[in-house]
Amino acid sequence: MILKDEEIKRLTGDIVEWIRFMMKESGGKSAVIGISGGKDSSVVAALCKEALGFENVYGLLMPNGAQSDISFAREICDFLNIKSIETPINTLTDAFYKTLSFAEEGFIDKVSDQTKLNLPPRIRMTLLYAISQSIDGSRVINTSNISEDWVGYATIYGDTSGAFSPLGMLTTDEVVQVGRYLGIPEKFITKIPEDGLTGRTDEDVLGFSYDQLNRYIREGKIDDTIIKEKIDKMHKNSRFKFKAIPMFYSNLPVRADDTEGIYKK
Repeated sequence: MILKDEEIKRLTGDIVEWIRFMMKESGGKSAVIGISGGKDSSVVAALCKEALGFENVYGLLMPNGAQSDISFAREICDFLNIKSIETPINTLTDAFYKTLSFAEEGFIDKVSDQTKLNLPPRIRMTLLYAISQSIDGSRVINTSNISEDWVGYATIYGDTSGAFSPLGMLTTDEVVQVGRYLGIPEKFITKIPEDGLTGRTDEDVLGFSYDQLNRYIREGKIDDTIIKEKIDKMHKNSRFKFKAIPMFYSNLPVRADDTEGIYKK
């Protein structure tokens, strides 16, 4: 959806205020963000800088071995003047693969390709939380957008995690518009999105374009019925990734001060 200038200004300001509110609600004061150099993490970092000040934003670069576009991640941190460190995770993934090989000897037939694809995002999130818990008052910030989440193009307990999600209800094209309003250079917000794992673009993996997906999300319109059926199926089959863990409710008593209603039917 193409937004008017005043709409982008208002939307960006609202997100910045919401970040401040959510940080205060959680008792935090600084943000820890996994930086890939693409539009989502770049825009989230810029929004957090606006909301919290550059001194309260920590960027973590986590290449899994050689990463051809790691320079983008370094450059956006320099551009935003935020603290950043680079911590390769390939030794961690290698250790996991070695451990999983023992399971192949009698517990499972083989480690699936999907397991191998989802392992790095989960390792990255574990590292983000490990570092965040060592920085007093920091919170891990989610960098996903609604376009990816709508079709489940995210790893549960990986890039679905975080204290809160500033872009969680914005489509990819809306993220770009916010990025432009914030003055982020075009190279970061128009960089062709890749999964960073297979060497393929997001659209190659999904089998349809973000333009098609975004129009369907916002307007409910799509011309290709086959793609519509594919999107609908992916959406339906991935909802479990974004729900709180289901709990069995018994008739046993709970304290009356459960103000959030978490432990009540």
